[in-house]
Amino acid sequence: MKSTTKSRTRVLIVRAPYYAEILQEMLRGASAAVEQAGATWEQLDVPGALEIPAAITFAAASGKYDAFVALGCVMKGETIHYEIVGWEASRAIMDLTLKGLCIGNGILTVENQKQAWARANVVEQDIGGGAARAALALLAHKRRLTPVKSSGTKRK
Repeated sequence: MKSTTKSRTRVLIVRAPYYAEILQEMLRGASAAVEQAGATWEQLDVPGALEIPAAITFAAASGKYDAFVALGCVMKGETIHYEIVGWEASRAIMDLTLKGLCIGNGILTVENQKQAWARANVVEQDIGGGAARAALALLAHKRRLTPVKSSGTKRK
């Protein structure tokens, strides 16, 4: 899906829609924030939160996108699996940001659906929208702070 807004800024929203309704609400917030900024967006769904950083890496290599939004929901179960998934996905996203990618991390780590809905809901915490705004803010800083090459080539 793309917005109809014409813009140089292209955002990829990568979702792990294991909890489909929660992730749809997060997408609603993220896409609204991207469109409000005048940027265009596309959506890519992956099997789970651990696959989000890999998908962002592949997409970044394509050169088609300026910023990325990671959306997922990892809910506590009977084992520590959710902690490992949440920590590793967040760590990998941080590693990518430290390599220069502009990523807004909207991966929820919650104990139950009530907590997830409070964070996903666009009229409550709107984590999807917040993640999109964070990605766009990082991109603005990157564009402002990255030196222009003297060969006449322009930054994105």
